[in-house]
Amino acid sequence: MSGKPGLTHLNAAGEAHMVDVSAKAETERVAKAGARILMEKATLDLILSGQAAKGDVLATARIAGIMAAKRTHDLIPLCHPLALSQVTVDLIPVPDKAAIDVVATCKLKGRTGVEMEALTAASVAALTVYDMAKAVDRGMRITDIRLLHKSGGKSGRFDQE
Repeated sequence: MSGKPGLTHLNAAGEAHMVDVSAKAETERVAKAGARILMEKATLDLILSGQAAKGDVLATARIAGIMAAKRTHDLIPLCHPLALSQVTVDLIPVPDKAAIDVVATCKLKGRTGVEMEALTAASVAALTVYDMAKAVDRGMRITDIRLLHKSGGKSGRFDQE
């Protein structure tokens, strides 16, 4: 495979399995993920005014993202349940693009990374914005779900910000 690491969730027989992380060193691990929700300008204005029929869209999406990070192991097969020490979900209006950017950050001291938790938090926060505003704008689009940053562990640092 030209020097690249293989797929870690497949054993020698090619069967899916949960990776044994017990021999790994505990290190501080941080991951940041992003997503963007594109919408009509009127939809963004409605969300920012706090007048959406379902309530405070941004506060609800923030809570949904945090809850999702904590439940990632229930959603993504073979993910380890993690004792997260911090989860933040920021929803940043981008008026000139009629969009909301979601940035989710997860942190812990442990033996495995938190990339999937950050990606799940960003995705679910974006989905929650869609759910809460779909009555006025079914054309919203969730885009650019991606890992922005990761640090800790043997593989080191990754940045795509």
